[in-house]
Order: sequence, then structure tokens, then C-alpha cells
Amino acid sequence: MNEKTYNAKVSRTKIKSFIIVFIITLCTCIDPFKPNLSGYASLLVVEGLITNEKAPYEVHLSRTMQGANSVAERVTDAIVSVFDETGHKTNLKNYSGGVYKTDSTTFIGAVGKTYTLDIITHDGKEYKSEQCTMLPVPEIDSIYFEKSVGFTNNQSETHEGISIYLDSKEGDETNNYLRWEYEETWKFRLPTIKRFNYISETNIPPLPYWDVKEFCWKQNKSTEILFQSFSPKQAGSIKNVPITFIGSDQSDRLTIQYSILVKQYSISEKEYQFWNSLKKVNESSGDIFGSQPFSVFSNITNVHDKNEKVLGYFEVSAVSQKRKDITFKDLLNLNLPFFHYDCVRYETKPSDYCPGGTKGCIPPTWDELYKMWTKAQFIFIEPYIDPETKKLAEFIFASAICSDCEITGTLVKPSFWIDLN
Repeated sequence: MNEKTYNAKVSRTKIKSFIIVFIITLCTCIDPFKPNLSGYASLLVVEGLITNEKAPYEVHLSRTMQGANSVAERVTDAIVSVFDETGHKTNLKNYSGGVYKTDSTTFIGAVGKTYTLDIITHDGKEYKSEQCTMLPVPEIDSIYFEKSVGFTNNQSETHEGISIYLDSKEGDETNNYLRWEYEETWKFRLPTIKRFNYISETNIPPLPYWDVKEFCWKQNKSTEILFQSFSPKQAGSIKNVPITFIGSDQSDRLTIQYSILVKQYSISEKEYQFWNSLKKVNESSGDIFGSQPFSVFSNITNVHDKNEKVLGYFEVSAVSQKRKDITFKDLLNLNLPFFHYDCVRYETKPSDYCPGGTKGCIPPTWDELYKMWTKAQFIFIEPYIDPETKKLAEFIFASAICSDCEITGTLVKPSFWIDLN
């Protein structure tokens, strides 16, 4: 086999958009376009993954809709099963929204075994996948980062930050294809934290410590697909695989502590071709009158009508995973630019509404001022007490998104989280 390496990042959003409008792209390409197609046919879309993790496996079923902006129709009334090479059948439970799941207590995928997906829709049509063997996957050796310059904002801007890389241990030389996904978790702190409750001008008690929303966590699953082929000679030395780039001044990921969980999947040559075809379609989608889309095949067919097109792919992959934590202290010596929240503290008092002692002006009371600002969706942060008079001198407000970390995150610490700072 000729040595040939692909590093491809295919946006899941792009993949979803491609699936939804695939029938349109048969005539043009995949830019949003709404032709009047009298011969339009709704196609079954299948997304399924079986691994050797002890977790429920999911199969998602939907149908394409005419029009790029249409929402896919969920298939909620199918019978979905998985068969192994011995004929043993595992039924998936029907959940809402076209999601079908296995029971992790009774079914776990195993390396070396072969699986087939079977789907029977409400109209009696039966669909089967090809037989898919779970190939072994090498362990991840290390995850590390380096200072770098990368693209952000749809590849239109460059920023300083860190690139995260992966090295893999020696694997089975019979399998020359790998795919990666990652999950991000990070701890953050907003700059304008609510610490007081306003009851009246003379009663502004501090919040109990358990009600102060100082630290939260955000989680994010990768919106990219990364996959790579390599020659048998490379099998024992998969090095410097780029996983993701983080612009240090573009998000709050690196402000306190960041954790990334990378999953490495074994994939077959056919599955590699599937993702590579999607990559080519993605790259050719800039102009509806440009190059024609590449053929993206599925490993699922209608048992009784081989000519019916089915979209998506049934994946069977072993998985290994590794986590890497990065703290703010780890980055100090890199001299990276800092992230700054676009947040403002608004300081106000009744006399602001009668500037210069305007004749006939009646300033609002403290109660009225509080109601005015909170009605405008601002959050009361704290009072400013004049150090000389010991009296209330100003209110301090902030926008909700700058003072309530639960708007973009959660107060619940992830079960795996260990504070390293």
C-alpha cells in the first residue's frame, strides 16, 4: 500500500447539513439552495456506533427533508436490532426523538467480534448494514500541548494559543486507520459575581457562601472529526497527531483549569473512505455551480431494494481514551495573551438622574432605582458604602451573563474533576 496520510477535520454541523440536503446535492452541490424538485424522495439517515466501552450504544434514525433549512424528520417507530456473527440478537430500546439504545448491562461490544445492524421501519421495509468487525485499537501514549498560532473564526483570523497533540502506542499492524473525538471540560469564574441581596436601603445582607455562584464548569463535545491513515511502517510510531487549537484570548477555557478527554477509535478502510468522501464534499461546497459532489456511500442497504439510497454509516470501533488537564499555572511561562470578559460594572446612584441638581428634578429612591435596573434584566452585585459616612453611596449592577455563571455553565462539579491549582 502506498504511504498516504490524511488529517481531516470535518465539522459535525457540515455532516448534518450534508445529510439533510444530500438529495439536493445530487443535482448541484451542497450550498444552501432550494430548487423545486418534483422527484424528491425522503431518504433514511442512520447514525450508529458500537464500541467496547461499558455504556449504552445509540442508533439515531431520521429522514431527509426537501430544503436545506428543513429539520430532519425523526424516525420514532422502527424496530432496531444488532446481530453478532453467531446470530445472537440484541434489541435496542426505542427512546424519543428517533434515538434507540442498547442496555449496557446486557450488551458490550468486543474486539474481534462482528456486528450487523438491522432496522425495520413501520412500513415493513428492512435495512441491514454490512458485517462490521471490531478491530483492535492501540492505547493513547500521551497528550501534550505546545504554544502555537492557529486559525479561529472560520479560519479567517490567527491568534496565539496552544495546540494539543497526541502520541499513540504501538498497535496492530493489520489496522492502518484511526479516528479521534474529544470532550472538553473547563472551570471558569465570572468577573462580576453577585454577593449581596438588596431588600431595602438599610437591609442589604451578604449572600451565604453556598449561594455565591463564583465557579462553574462548561463542557463541550468536539464539533470536528479527525481521522488518519498510515502505512504499516508507521503503526508503532503515531506521533504529533493534532487534536485541537485553543486561542488563549478567544475563550475562557484556559483561565483556571482545562481538561480534555480524547477518544481514539479503530476504523476499517471502508469507514475511512466514508469520512474521506465527506471531507471532499465539504471542500467542494463553496459554489453551487462549482465541482460536483463526490459520491458518499453508506454501508446500509434496503434488503429488498438495493437501489434505494440510504445515508449515514454504522460504525463498529474499539476505543481507547486518555485525559489531559491543563492549569493556568502550566501556561504562565508561555507568555500567551489573556482572555478578557466583555463585562462592565455599572455604578449608579439616585443623584445621577438629576445631574447638577437640576431644578424641579426628583431623584428616584433607592428602591425605585433597584426596581428600574432589575426590570431591565440587570443583576444587583453589591452596594458601595462610603467609607467616611458609612452610608449607602452607590449600587453596582452587571448584566446577567456576566454575573450568573449558570447561564453558560453549571455549578455541579463533574464527577471526575480534581482541582489542581
